[in-house]
Amino acid sequence: MRNYIWSFLAFFCLISVSFSQTKNIEKGSYLSTNKGQKIKLNLLDDNKYELVFYSGNYEIKGDSLLFTSSAKTESGFELAFKNDKKAKKIKLKFSDAVYYYSFYVGTQNGSGNVEYQRLSDIKDKVNPQDDKTDVDFEIEKADYLYLVYEEFGGSSKVSKFALPKDVSEVTIKYLMDIAGDLNISGFYDQKTKELMIAEQSGKSPLVFRNAKDTQPEKPSQVTPLENKTIPNWTYPGKEALVSEDFGTAVDSTVVETDPVPATYDFKLKIENNLKSALSSNKTAKNKYLIVAVDSKNTSAKADFDTFIKDQQTQIGYTMYDSYHPEYDLYNFYLATADDKKWLKTNKITDSPSVVILNNNGDVLAVAKSNLTDKQYQFNYYDGLYKKLQRIERFSAFNKTIKNKKATDADLIQAFNKVAVLEITYDYETEVNDENPTEFKFVNTALDKKEVNQTWKNLITAHQKDAKPNMYLVETILKEIKNQGFSKQFFKDEKVLNDTDFLSIDYLIKHYDAIDAERVAFNAKEGETHLIGSLNTEIASALQQNKYVSENNIAADKNESKTISVYKKLIAGGKGNFEAYQNYFEFLEGTQDKDGSNTTYLKEFSTYFNSNLATDKGSAIEKLDDMFTSLDPNSDYSYNGWNSFKEYHSNLANSAAWIVVSKPGNNGFIKSAITWSEYSLVVAKNNPYYLDTLAQLYYKDGQKQKAIETQTLAVKYLTAEVEEETAIEIKETLSKMQNGTY
Repeated sequence: MRNYIWSFLAFFCLISVSFSQTKNIEKGSYLSTNKGQKIKLNLLDDNKYELVFYSGNYEIKGDSLLFTSSAKTESGFELAFKNDKKAKKIKLKFSDAVYYYSFYVGTQNGSGNVEYQRLSDIKDKVNPQDDKTDVDFEIEKADYLYLVYEEFGGSSKVSKFALPKDVSEVTIKYLMDIAGDLNISGFYDQKTKELMIAEQSGKSPLVFRNAKDTQPEKPSQVTPLENKTIPNWTYPGKEALVSEDFGTAVDSTVVETDPVPATYDFKLKIENNLKSALSSNKTAKNKYLIVAVDSKNTSAKADFDTFIKDQQTQIGYTMYDSYHPEYDLYNFYLATADDKKWLKTNKITDSPSVVILNNNGDVLAVAKSNLTDKQYQFNYYDGLYKKLQRIERFSAFNKTIKNKKATDADLIQAFNKVAVLEITYDYETEVNDENPTEFKFVNTALDKKEVNQTWKNLITAHQKDAKPNMYLVETILKEIKNQGFSKQFFKDEKVLNDTDFLSIDYLIKHYDAIDAERVAFNAKEGETHLIGSLNTEIASALQQNKYVSENNIAADKNESKTISVYKKLIAGGKGNFEAYQNYFEFLEGTQDKDGSNTTYLKEFSTYFNSNLATDKGSAIEKLDDMFTSLDPNSDYSYNGWNSFKEYHSNLANSAAWIVVSKPGNNGFIKSAITWSEYSLVVAKNNPYYLDTLAQLYYKDGQKQKAIETQTLAVKYLTAEVEEETAIEIKETLSKMQNGTY
């Protein structure tokens, strides 16, 4: 899909993307799941984003720039095989085939002709009334399988696969390659100092300028009265556009009118001596002082003034309408001969140099460079500011825990300020120690054992709190979700330890008070906080811990402690749907010492009786009541009612099947029959559910009822049921009928 990248770029520039800052969407880097070239989406602070397209290698030849992709071209189709020597045909399971009309399936024997069918035609034959995006069908045995994705208005991708001799089933999934193969080149214009990148197929080029160079100002001589965006623009006599999807004429409509913004006249505050500069910066919240040292340059003052003017212009464009403090990140000062003593004290011996100080006048970074060469880093979008925040807070933290006079409040603030930092991602560049012009940051060496012990002492000391400290609560939540100080300091993907479980006890103890305060805390003026619903936050942390534990062979999975946390939430009436959902997923992977699943079945029974059982009324109505009370940010609220309903019918059937499959669970047969019958109320005539219920009836001594139910299971078998499962269901009926079950 090579031609799609340019239209995609244009499309993305025209839309407004916003992400609500919820528990589901976190800041950081996200990689596209498409095949081939990846697209990286960076979600930054203050709802800013970056889209990074393509990665690979380049080669400079004269004024030309040649690009080569580092990603190996591969098929967009992912296949999985199942083998069965007895299979006479091959079952194809094409999953998530949203664009039916774009896919073709072909088969070939030896060097014979390839016989193709459009997937949409196949779907119309096998399941025309089904609105699912999966298409299951059978083909004759063949040597080769051809899969084609036909691009609209472009070339088509054809992939040929060898089919194993004994293959009985092929599962197919297509991952779209949004970016396509890298096929771009560049040319550098010496006169304009512009680098032009374009597709070799002749698309209009994108023009780039070096970020270090002053950007040319080309003000419009005449400004329009208004700007409009009008889809399908037309005028009397102009031929109407026809929609290719529906074949109907489209009218012109005004979508939006944008006023032409004026540039904000921003001015930096420049002091004429170091004392005033330090004092001014001390009172400037969240700003750093940039000190330029350029004593050997006779035009240093003129260069500094030019820099300041350019900097003000760039910040003014960013603010565009009024003052926005989030873009005003730095104060600037040009060192003079009167500052020699200060420079010597801080070991600044090179000229030129650029020195960065925090509000307290502490040196955070130094570069052997002039100010102009670093100008591109002093903007809101560069990672320098985030790096400085990290360095400053690490340094302040280290001073606090080593200060014997530090108060309890000091320690909480020190941990919190580090925990709430944005997690570092791979788009942040590492420091190049071999390049003296790069910033060298102060190094803070932290002792892991000392940090963990200090945190443990802090958590232990607060167990008897009468009311919660919200900064401590926020820090705990960050830490148990692997986003806190351990991640910041040591990049740990740690398994929850005893201190973490003690921290969770603190959250549960103060659950109601935290829930009452968190909205006001999140909205605290001048600060940024995001504490979600506690039961969801805790359940999410426990679920993540389960995955981390699975990837850490030496880790103690803390199963009993995890179960204990869920039980405390449920006992306190805090077990919402998300908490139970994660709890059941956790318990399904555990067994009691006797090999049974008693713990899981007891917990499911409690959930079923409290939320699903229908002594009176409708099961569907009860589920609907649960669905309407879901957190609007939850996955199932987003996926919809059908997904929520299917989850519960599957959940009930799965719990019932555990009773069928293990003799140690026989004490739950009566309850399991109720669960199984419920699954069939929610999803009628499901052969899997009928098979479960029939076997439970048989185990309960209701043999005739079991045979009748298993007969229905066989009756409602469809092509969607795996062949092996269908055979087992039929064999089970035979065993029930002849008394060998």
